[in-house]
Amino acid sequence: MKNNSFNNAMLFIMVILAHTANAQIKNENESILDSLYIQEVEATKEPVKILHAEPLYIDLIRDLGARKGEKEWNVGFGLTDKNKYDEYLTLIEYEWAPINRLGLEVELPFTIYPSNKSSDVPGSKLNGVKLAAQYSFFVSEKIKTSMAIGYIHEFELTEFNRYGESKLFTGNSYNPFFVIAKRWGNNFHTLLYTGPVIEHHFEDNAISNSWQINTNFHYMIPGTKNFIGIELNKEVNDKDFDMIIRPQMRVGVAENLLIGIVTGIPISRENERFSTFLRLIYEPKH
Repeated sequence: MKNNSFNNAMLFIMVILAHTANAQIKNENESILDSLYIQEVEATKEPVKILHAEPLYIDLIRDLGARKGEKEWNVGFGLTDKNKYDEYLTLIEYEWAPINRLGLEVELPFTIYPSNKSSDVPGSKLNGVKLAAQYSFFVSEKIKTSMAIGYIHEFELTEFNRYGESKLFTGNSYNPFFVIAKRWGNNFHTLLYTGPVIEHHFEDNAISNSWQINTNFHYMIPGTKNFIGIELNKEVNDKDFDMIIRPQMRVGVAENLLIGIVTGIPISRENERFSTFLRLIYEPKH
């Protein structure tokens, strides 16, 4: 009886030790994979660059700490329930780094309203031509933090059905912004993107102002480019505060091709209800 109890106890201890050893090996393997991927991004070229998870809905103008020669194509598709009608969004975007730390971008965003049969529904249009620049002025390998300033200028356009009847350009949008991002350990990422948006409307020469505050939290899957996270898009103006919560995930489907999937949940359904957004990201080799 005593021998059986002793044998059972020894067997139990051996199982615990084996489980602990397997867990340690798994953690070590994940750590190695993390280190290899981080090293691929951070240590292969000069200057220093920190790996950060980039939000999927309001994305950056190239990576923070961009290196000369980097480039990326983005194609986006979105659907928003605007209470009384549906709004479809599509965009084509090209970004590149002509020199170290500087990212440039050209974007063509389209908005389509398939149910445009009443005066309450806006007309479909190419929203405008967006030109943007972003410069990373601080990159610290020691504290795994990057900072950048940037500017987006949009030449706003009229609706398709008004081409030839009114002015092609309806206004300008000015958006200076600031970005700070930090990686905590190997897998956890935080990022703040904020700045004012000033819109000048040519028709009545009116100017409207708002402030964007976008906070982001992501967890990158060990040893991959995949992540899950949340993007909190907040807009403040004189009369209102709006926030949309955007849970999201990014999945690598090929060496240079990623897919980002985003869901939008507004805290108030005053202007819109649920939305979805899909981003295809292609990074050519350089």
